[in-house]
Amino acid sequence: MIAYVIRRLWQMIPTMLGVMLLVFVLFNWVGGDPTYILEGKRLTPEMMANFRAQMGLDKSLPEQFLLFAKQVLTYDFGNSWATQHSVAHTLASRVGPSLLLAGSLLVLELFTALPIAVAVAYFRGGLTDRLVTLICTVAMSISSLVYIIVGQYQLGFALDWFPVMGWDDDSIVANLFVYLPLPLLLGLLVSLAPSVRFYRSFIVEELNHDYVRTARAKGLSEPKVLFKHVLRNALIPVVTNITMSLPFLMLGSMLLERFFGIPGMGNELLNAVDKSDFPVIKAITITIAAAAMAFNLLADILYKWIDPRVQLK
Repeated sequence: MIAYVIRRLWQMIPTMLGVMLLVFVLFNWVGGDPTYILEGKRLTPEMMANFRAQMGLDKSLPEQFLLFAKQVLTYDFGNSWATQHSVAHTLASRVGPSLLLAGSLLVLELFTALPIAVAVAYFRGGLTDRLVTLICTVAMSISSLVYIIVGQYQLGFALDWFPVMGWDDDSIVANLFVYLPLPLLLGLLVSLAPSVRFYRSFIVEELNHDYVRTARAKGLSEPKVLFKHVLRNALIPVVTNITMSLPFLMLGSMLLERFFGIPGMGNELLNAVDKSDFPVIKAITITIAAAAMAFNLLADILYKWIDPRVQLK
C-alpha cells in the first residue's frame, strides 16, 4: 500500500507539469495580450512597456513559464488584476462558503439518493420502479436554471418562506439555517434524479450476479441479500462518483452561488472570467487539478478498503 501511494505521488509530478504547461499555453497564446484586456487599446508604447514589465510579460517564454512554476510551488499568484488583493488570500476567504454549500449538498444528496435507489432496485421491474424511472427522466430533461429561477421566485419571493439571497460572513449557524436551505433544496432537486438512476443501475446489475443467487439459495432474505451483500459491492461506483465530485467542492455550485449571492469560489471564478482576471483563473485551475489527482488516489485506497480483492499495482 505505502509503495503504491509513493509511486502515485511521483506520477502526479509529470501530470501537474502537463497541466501547468497547458494552462501556460492557453493563457499566453490563446488568451490574448493582458495589457490590451486590462487597459484597452489606447495605450502609448511607454505605458504598454510599463504594464508588461509589471506582469512579467517582457521576459522570454521559458522565463515566464519558470515564473509560473514558482507561483504554483509557492501558491503565490500575486495580486488580482481586478481588485489588487492577494489571490491566495481571496481564494482562502472563498473556500469556506463553497465547502459549506457543496459539502452539505453532497451529503444530503448521498443520503437521499442512495436509499431511494436501493428501494427502487428492490422493486425492480414493478410499477414503483417504472414510475420512479419516469419521474427521474422527466426531472433530468428540465434545465437546472428552471429549478433555480422558479424555486427562487416561488419559495423565496412569492411565498416568502426563505430569503431570496444573502450570506453572513460571521455566523455559520445563520448560513446553515437561514440562507442555505433554499439553495440546498433546489440543488437537491437538480441532482437527485441523475444520482438515483446512476445508483439504481449499478445495484440492479449486482443483483444479477451469481453470488446473489447463491445467497438466495442459502435461504437469506431479500433485504439481507440487498443490504449486506449487494450494497457493499455496489459501493465502488458510488465511491467513484463521490470522489470525482470532491475536487469541485471547492468550486461549490457556481449557479447557486451566483443566483443566491454566496461568496464562494464558483462565484469568484465567474467574476474573474467576466473581468479577465487571469491570476485568479490560473490559481483556481491549478487548485482543482491538484485536488482531482489527490482525490483519485483517495478513491483507489477506498476501493481496497471496500473490497480486499482489489489489487493496487
